[in-house]
Amino acid sequence: MLTMENIVRDGHPMLRKKVSEVAEIDAQTIAELKSMREYLINSQDPELSEKYSLRPGVGLAAPQIGLDKRMLAIYAEDEDGNPEYDYMLINPKVISHSVNETYLPGGEGCLSVDEEIEGIVQRKKRIRVSAETIDGDKIEIKAKGFLAVILQHELDHLNGVMFYDHIDKNEPFEPHDNAQPLE
Repeated sequence: MLTMENIVRDGHPMLRKKVSEVAEIDAQTIAELKSMREYLINSQDPELSEKYSLRPGVGLAAPQIGLDKRMLAIYAEDEDGNPEYDYMLINPKVISHSVNETYLPGGEGCLSVDEEIEGIVQRKKRIRVSAETIDGDKIEIKAKGFLAVILQHELDHLNGVMFYDHIDKNEPFEPHDNAQPLE
């Protein structure tokens, strides 16, 4: 089981690396991706997160656990505790995106960043992503809103980009003209 001790922290060179494509979806890759997803599920369970000191997360990219692989997991529940987003993606790529942007009014956080970094992170409002599943099936995800934000945050990790790289240093709380807050 992954815990916070397995999460690579800000400043580690792996977080600034553009990671490699997954050439073969083997048993080890599948197990790694399933353990990433399991971390997210456990981190959102109040009892387990307290017992194992897990910081809650909705997304986790392979470089965040020290793996040089283009893969990520996303798991988020709705208000009733049912899975709203549940993805394990291998070699994901953005194939299109909107011109309009969005942002989380309270900013973004990251399991690899221990301190709170204030400022808004501009993201595309809608994106389409192609990827492979652990079964080797090709899928396409049309994402908007919170899922689009999560996907872009995790995709950035695969390219060595941190969320705070998107914050305007001079005007950290000033959105672009074409950006609307995520509601």
